[in-house]
Amino acid sequence: MVGLHKSEFKNPVINWIDTRMPVFTMMQKEYGSFPTPKNFNYFWNFGALAMVNLVLMIVTGVFLAMNYTPNSMLAFDSVERIMRDVNWGWLIRYAHMNGASMFFIVVYVHIFRGLYYGSYKAPRELLWMLGVVILLLMMATAFMGYVLPWGQMSYWGATVITNLFSAIPLVGKAIVTWLWGGFAVDNPTLNRFFSLHYLLPFVIVGVVFLHVVALHITGSNNPLGIEVKTPQDTIPFHPYYTIKDSVGICVFFIVLALLVFFAPNFFASPDNYIPANPLQTPAEIVPEWYFLPFYAILRSVPNKLGGVMMMFGSIAVLFVLPWLDTSPVRSARFRPIYRQLFWLLVISVFALGAVGAHRPQGIWVVIGRLATLYYFLHFLVILPILGKLERPLPLPESISRPVLGGGRMPGGATAKPMEKA
Repeated sequence: MVGLHKSEFKNPVINWIDTRMPVFTMMQKEYGSFPTPKNFNYFWNFGALAMVNLVLMIVTGVFLAMNYTPNSMLAFDSVERIMRDVNWGWLIRYAHMNGASMFFIVVYVHIFRGLYYGSYKAPRELLWMLGVVILLLMMATAFMGYVLPWGQMSYWGATVITNLFSAIPLVGKAIVTWLWGGFAVDNPTLNRFFSLHYLLPFVIVGVVFLHVVALHITGSNNPLGIEVKTPQDTIPFHPYYTIKDSVGICVFFIVLALLVFFAPNFFASPDNYIPANPLQTPAEIVPEWYFLPFYAILRSVPNKLGGVMMMFGSIAVLFVLPWLDTSPVRSARFRPIYRQLFWLLVISVFALGAVGAHRPQGIWVVIGRLATLYYFLHFLVILPILGKLERPLPLPESISRPVLGGGRMPGGATAKPMEKA
């Protein structure tokens, strides 16, 4: 018929739909025959794991919202009712609660993989920046979700974090009042945090869609950091990487199941099982573990405004990273000095996490300041200078040579001299 899309599918139902709305053709093109570099390792699983995790969080969140009451007098009890009286409520809540931690683990590994293999370099700058936007949205969503149980740590965590905006000159106090919906963290705060916590995951879905579109336009990076040169460098996404991703997804759900069934409160704070009390401050106010490095940066600066600027700057620096790294080579496999400095960055982030979990006193203050100093030096000073001074190892002629054994990995005699990647 004139005007209908020509579908290649044999199934009559799928063919009928596809001729009128070619969604199956699009899926086949983008996730079936889509050419991908043949040398992906298991670190490339984490993008798919993040999407699976996002779906899990949305599905469990919708079911929790059906039974949650966003009222400061009833919120804590409604969570207890979910745990005790709602059919499978304990499972849904524990899956959602531990799924948040798993989500950040997956995304942090995904980010550090991008840093190691140079996935932020041209032409994938916008792809990287969209990923940083997703991280920011995740952090906002997680923070607001942590407030919803309305326990002691929820209440006081919300009070401390929202008060950070008061450090902004002139408009800071007005922003805090607007966030609270009044002059203290109370029922209006809980209501707006619940609304935003429910809304933001769907915003994340929209940004993830743009992230995937940008990925499919520029193509994926790979462990060698060199571009695809011939069809022999690629394989179809299906069945090769759908199967490989399935292995990673199975491992992910095994780890999540171990947490949910055997250690559901491993990442939880005991104080959050005490109802919120504005008249009693907890002995320790500590954010969730995935915020600890940023919390450590905040506390490493004696000045409140300076600490807030440094904390937000630690994320902002990632936006401009594609232009800070001046090296023409992507992958750390061919950058011996950068590879060592990358692991120093990883150590500094873990050190900041440990500092954030302890009181800002004694040796922890010193470690926090040194780790904060190195974090910013790495991006703002070391990368721009190192890219001009470092002598990378020779790059392989193509992806196929090392994969098929026709070339030796870094610096092999059969590799050609360094070219701009």
